[in-house]
Amino acid sequence: MIFTDFQGKKLPLLGFGCMRLPLIEGTSQIDEKETAKMVKTAMENGVNYFDTAFPYHGGQSEIVMGNVLKEYERDSFYLASKYPGHQVASSYDPKGVFELQLKKCQVEYFDFYLLHNVCEISLDTYEDPKWGIIDYFVEQKKQGRIKHLGFSTHAGLENMNVFLEKYGDIMEFCQIQLNYLDWTLQKGKEKCELLNKYDIPIWIMEPVRGGKLAALPEKDEEALRKIEPKASMASWALRYLQDIKGVQMILSGMSNMEQLTDNIATFETRWHLSDEEKALLYNIAEGFKDSVPCTGCGYCMEGCPMELDIPMMLQRLNELRVTASFNSSMVFEIMPEDKLPSACIACGQCAAACPQKIDIPERLNELTEKLKTTPSWLAICKEREEAAKKLQM
Repeated sequence: MIFTDFQGKKLPLLGFGCMRLPLIEGTSQIDEKETAKMVKTAMENGVNYFDTAFPYHGGQSEIVMGNVLKEYERDSFYLASKYPGHQVASSYDPKGVFELQLKKCQVEYFDFYLLHNVCEISLDTYEDPKWGIIDYFVEQKKQGRIKHLGFSTHAGLENMNVFLEKYGDIMEFCQIQLNYLDWTLQKGKEKCELLNKYDIPIWIMEPVRGGKLAALPEKDEEALRKIEPKASMASWALRYLQDIKGVQMILSGMSNMEQLTDNIATFETRWHLSDEEKALLYNIAEGFKDSVPCTGCGYCMEGCPMELDIPMMLQRLNELRVTASFNSSMVFEIMPEDKLPSACIACGQCAAACPQKIDIPERLNELTEKLKTTPSWLAICKEREEAAKKLQM
């Protein structure tokens, strides 16, 4: 196993993500016995970092991991969880949630604790003095109930920078979505550069893009197998991340023993990709894209009578063209109606000003239609809030 040094702690470079635990066939219930087997195999091979969160598996992930990990000495593993301030809710209770999480996980402290998805829709919540979220968790760290405090984010670069300017001095690590597709699609390169500027270690989630990079088109798989016949497609995605400056943890959400053993083999030794191999992966990534060629210059906004944030909308459209994910659409659900893409009056001033000659009104119409079929973040938050209330009863 490859290990990294984090403030004197020996961490495995591969972390066990607990958002996609094995399920009992035909149900949404976690298979606790199979999870225990996988945890045992992971621990035996040096993978002793487990990353869960309050909403994972409808609140059951923390419970199952608590049941499984209680069989091990507390100092033999690292446990991470997260506060769900990113969920739109009627109220926020950091103390109540944190105490419940400790109880569910059957521990007295978390080795790593994160503000869950600090982003465009949640930054105000995390900063609101009415809830006192950040202050509360800073205090828990002082008391030793949190060993290391950090944050995860699916935010855009600008939002990340705003947060880091205010709290970069107290955040010890940052968890971002990164893979060779999102290196350009979600400005992963720039996000890593920003975190390196603040000297904040990088934790990575979605290294295989929810499985998208583990099952490539046949021609792409053939190209990679010519280089390394026995390497899985997932291993290429994971090895790509090992060379990125600042990366100290790569989390993989493993759902079965086959995925676990393949990942363990991948992290036995570092495999440094050549420039040619990286270029091949970037070329494969381009095959997933059908991108609007927006450069983010902002000329389109100068004459917009509705004052729409057009570059942001086109970036979200590019993401939604790849995957219909609420991480790309959630920001629109809290926007005022007159700032949504549907507010475009198709005057054409934006298109006339665009150096890339993009038909912006047509693209905003496309985005409006895609949002109609994308999972609703507010609906998901409502379901999770109800589930949380039941857990607290």
